Amino acid sequence: MKARIIGTGSYLPEKIMTNYDLEKLVDTSHEWIVTRTGIEERRIIADDQSTSDMATIAAQRAMEMAGVKPAEIDLIVLATITGDYPWPATACVVQANIGAKNAFAYDVSAACSGFLYALSSANDFIRAGSGKKALVIGAETLSRAVDWTDRNTCVLFGDGAGAVLLDAQESDSGVLSCHLYSDGNYLELLYQPGFGAKHPPSVEGIEAKLPYLKMQGNEVFKVAVRSLTEVSKEALKANGFGSADVAQFIPHQANLRILEATTKRLKLTEKQSFINVNKYGNTSGATIPIAIDEAYHQGLLKEGDLILSAAFGGGFTWGSTLIRW
Repeated sequence: MKARIIGTGSYLPEKIMTNYDLEKLVDTSHEWIVTRTGIEERRIIADDQSTSDMATIAAQRAMEMAGVKPAEIDLIVLATITGDYPWPATACVVQANIGAKNAFAYDVSAACSGFLYALSSANDFIRAGSGKKALVIGAETLSRAVDWTDRNTCVLFGDGAGAVLLDAQESDSGVLSCHLYSDGNYLELLYQPGFGAKHPPSVEGIEAKLPYLKMQGNEVFKVAVRSLTEVSKEALKANGFGSADVAQFIPHQANLRILEATTKRLKLTEKQSFINVNKYGNTSGATIPIAIDEAYHQGLLKEGDLILSAAFGGGFTWGSTLIRW
């Protein structure tokens, strides 16, 4: 029994923030951003929207594509680091929104690797017989977690949501394997200091900008490329495949330089690599499901194709998966 993707969906906010818009906010330029990140624009959530709103729309679109009713969903796993509330899980909000009364729902917090962590979790439940249909969602509202005066971070991130619907099937297609890792020793290279139990809400914390993410980009880059390459090779080796067998490499869309360095080390061609970071920026746990949905609707994913995905994020966390479409 395998967990096969039978539906995909995504949602991107209507508001587009270009690099030229950012030039009015911080000391930066379109050329500087594109040269270092490959990002040209990103989407920003509306004032009256939240993470659960985007996740709900993405989930509904995946269900519509699959022809699955809310009552048929057994499990909802939502990857996010920008949930509606500290608790309860934003997945529970989505469950209520879509009317999936028979599903159990929970969040996964693994930063940019979150979707692969969530996918692996749902895959394990399905293979164990604990459910037949699962919604796996990645959704982030990072525009509310960045310091818009910090040009080194605010230019990177955007908002959005993506979802896939998994179905238990006796098939050669589906999730072939997942490979997950973490190393907490690197925490302070990429994290959000407050407000949690360690640094609870305070005036002093706001003045110190603790609620905003912090990143040491150069150090993250070095570890990211190495980790993404190694974990991608692991997924291929575990299933007896090589780079030439991959139809599409759909990695976490963090930074074009990271993606180019990783694909080069994996000896993948430009045709094999799906990239949309230029349009949406880094939407953390949402990048991979958004890209999968976009690639499918562009006709790039055919039945029987091998899809390789890999991600790297704060924690540090990283992982990969190999899927037979």
